[in-house]
Amino acid sequence: MKYRILGKSNLNVSVIGIGTWQLGGEWGKNFTVEEVIEMLGKARDLGVNLIDTAECYGDHTSESLIGQAIASGKIGKREDWIIATKFGHTFHGHLNRTDDRGAADVVLQLDQSLKALRTDYIDLYQYHSIRDSEFANAELRQCLQQAKKSGKVRHIGNSISNSGNAGDGRVQVDASTAADVAAIQVVYNRLDRKPEEYILGSCEKQNLGVLARVPMASGLLSGKYSQPNIKPADFGSSDVRSSHDTEK
Repeated sequence: MKYRILGKSNLNVSVIGIGTWQLGGEWGKNFTVEEVIEMLGKARDLGVNLIDTAECYGDHTSESLIGQAIASGKIGKREDWIIATKFGHTFHGHLNRTDDRGAADVVLQLDQSLKALRTDYIDLYQYHSIRDSEFANAELRQCLQQAKKSGKVRHIGNSISNSGNAGDGRVQVDASTAADVAAIQVVYNRLDRKPEEYILGSCEKQNLGVLARVPMASGLLSGKYSQPNIKPADFGSSDVRSSHDTEK
């Protein structure tokens, strides 16, 4: 395994991390703690030390499974792992979330994430697909700085959305240094290379770490599915991939 310092942070992360949206139960399967221990144990054996999760992968479900797995002592100690999670959404049910991005919301979400993860600190705490106006909220930025001072958060990141109401990510990426953001997470894979047009260049200029979001295009690049034969409906309504456009 190769490792790199993540942007302006002092986090020495494996170049391959493990994403855990699937642990939230929206991919057609509910996972047990034993299964998560087995998956993370295998990842650790291969040299992976970076876990990415979020507050709304289930109602802190993914975070809870990760926390239980690490607390079991079967996959190493907490300090062996770099945990990245996110804030900004509240999970209400399958593909049903609300946007909750005020300072008071984040204080609550952070404490819930720490409890679920069974940890005193989060290595990388990321904005989660928020709008430009929300990213510019001075009260929210002050809240995050207080979380850093208290030791609950080590570094701030931003998992940006490059489409829809949240904009294309450029405004937020360009303002990263001013917002004390150390790393950007963005959708980037062989089917979506849009970040090459601007985002990656801005990250390089500011020495921001880059985390590739959905690098395998939700499994479509894994070789497991044969296009164009696979259709969204083939995944079943309980699987988030049922809403993906597989014909691009």
